[in-house]
This record gives sequence, C-alpha cells and structure tokens, in this order.
Amino acid sequence: MATADFRIDEEGQGVVLHLTGDWTATELGRISRRLDDELHGRKVTSVELSDMGRFDTAGALAIVQAANCVLPQSAWTQRPEAGRTYAMVEKLERESAGPPPRSPGWIRGFAKVGRGVRDFFDEATLSAAFLGRLVVATGTALKHPGRIRGAAWFSQAERAGLDAIPIVAVTNFFIGAVIAFLGANLLTQFGAGVFTVQLVAVATLRELAVLITAILLAGRSASSFAAEIGSMRMNQEVDAMQVMGVNPFQALVIPRLAAMILMMPLLTFVGMVAGMFGGLLVTWSQLSYGPSFFVQRISEDPMMGTHLMVGMIKAPVFAVVIAAIGARQGMAVAGDVESLGRRVTAAVVQAIFAIISLDAVFAIIFMELNL
Repeated sequence: MATADFRIDEEGQGVVLHLTGDWTATELGRISRRLDDELHGRKVTSVELSDMGRFDTAGALAIVQAANCVLPQSAWTQRPEAGRTYAMVEKLERESAGPPPRSPGWIRGFAKVGRGVRDFFDEATLSAAFLGRLVVATGTALKHPGRIRGAAWFSQAERAGLDAIPIVAVTNFFIGAVIAFLGANLLTQFGAGVFTVQLVAVATLRELAVLITAILLAGRSASSFAAEIGSMRMNQEVDAMQVMGVNPFQALVIPRLAAMILMMPLLTFVGMVAGMFGGLLVTWSQLSYGPSFFVQRISEDPMMGTHLMVGMIKAPVFAVVIAAIGARQGMAVAGDVESLGRRVTAAVVQAIFAIISLDAVFAIIFMELNL
C-alpha cells in the first residue's frame, strides 16, 4: 500500500496530472486539499496513470472536486476501470441537488412567528377538546360512583399531597420569614414595626401561601403526571386500556384530578401555618414581639377570616389547573423520548403561567368585590 500522491506537468493550455500511489479512502489523507490548491485556476487536459495503484470512489471524488473541467474517457485509457469509477462519481456529483436557498433573515423571523401563532391555536384547540372529554369523564364518574377506583385515588393523594408537605412547609416558612424581615426593616423606619404582623398575615393568607404551594405542585405534580401518563402512551399501555374497554380518563386522569382537588387545600393550609410561623419567629427575634402578641394581633383583626377565605378559594381552582395541564400534556406524548421531554417541560411551564394568570384574575375579582 502506497500513500496517494500526484505531480503536475505543464502542457500547452492545460496540465497533465500524474497520479501515484493508492487513491483510496484509507490512503488519501489530506491530499485533497493540496490537490485543490495546486489545480486552482488550471485546467487538467490528461491524466497519467502508469504509477497509480488502487483507485476507488474517494479518489475519484477528490479529482472531480479539484479539477476545473470534466475529464473525458480518453484520458483514462490506461485504466478503463478507473475511468468508469470516475465517470460514475462525476455524474452523481453533477446531478446531486445543492442545498436549498436560504431565505432572508426577516422572512425566517416572520415564518417563526407564524409557526408560533399556529402552534398556539393548535394547542388551544387540543386543550379545549381535552377539557370537554375531562368534563364528560367527570360527569360519568359522579353518575356512577361505583366505578371510582378508590385505591388509585388514595395512592395519588398520598403521592401528590402528603409527600409534598415537607417541601411546601419549608418553602412557605422561609417566604414568611423573608416577608417579616422586609417588613421589620422598612416599617420600623416609620415607627410602624407593629404592623409587620399584619403584613405577614395578609401576604401569607391571601397570596403567598396558595401561590407558592401551587407553583411547587406545578413543578412537582404536573411534571409527574405528564411523565407517568406520557410513558404509558409511549409503551402503548393507554391503547391497551382502550382495547380492554377501560376509559383512560377514568383510570388515569380522574384519580389525579381528584387527588389534587382534595390535597391542594390541605397543602395550602399547611403553607399558611408554616409561613405565619416563619414570620412569628422573625418578629420575635427582630422586634421582640412574642408569640402571644403575634397571635393577638391576628385574632383582633376582623379581616383575617376574609383573607383566609380568599386564599382557600383559590386552592381548588389551582388544583384543577395543575392536574388538567399535567394530564393533558401526558396524553399528548408521541412515541419517542424527545416528545416526552417536551411535554413534561410544557406541563410545568404552562401550569406556572396559568397559576400566575389566574391569581391576577382572582385579584381583580376580589378587588371588585371589596374582599
């Protein structure tokens, strides 16, 4: 085996290309680039093949791409089989389609926006269809309570609710403590440090506890629902349920929805207690307001019951949103892992976006109701 090489001799208006060694894929090395440089602006009129060894399509492609003309078959009389290989590669290279023309940047930008709008309406349509099926499945479950799978409900309630208590409590505890620190630092400058208690109570009961809890469950439970149902879709278990006459909504979606509706108020209340406790410790340590004073200030405020009611009203609505979005994205998973990853991500993002949007809507409604 000899490494491919070449020599160029001037001949009238063109050059003679002397090929030596084996012009094969394993022996070409970096000669293709050197051949391009040597033949740049020069026309090959004939090929000398007396010293050439083996020849394959890789060598033919190097000559086709480097030469500035198409070599006739007469140039390959010394090695007809090499000439046939060269002719085949030259024809394929000539007839192969080039890369499609690239559109201008502004056209690609508008196209991307258009695809985004189309995907938005497609997603809205599919979500509306899913919501309709969910309403029908819920009505069927209420009409025929004997079909309810109690074991699945309790299993989902434990996983989505009870197992989430530690993270919900700890997160809301620190949120309440942060609110208390901010109130203590700002309000004491105006001699109103005592109102830190009301600040912590109102913020925790009305907004932060239910919002933080819902966001945590959106990241924890919505992604779990999407991944579980999506993996079942990938393994065709959902199709198997339908073949056996089992309604996938009754078996997969309704238990998760019911578990979230049952456990979200409980978790919200746990978050409220934890947030208030965090605020209590901060006001006790920073402002020297003891626990009895903290509890007294809260109990004497007649609006605290209203703030508690406002926070608890939001909890079931957020629960429906989290469960429905997680199950919806899980049901939309195709048969590949990439689709599963996209749908799990979409479940978390859409759930958090929906929660924050609904919280803003609730704020406007309660403001109009003077609550």
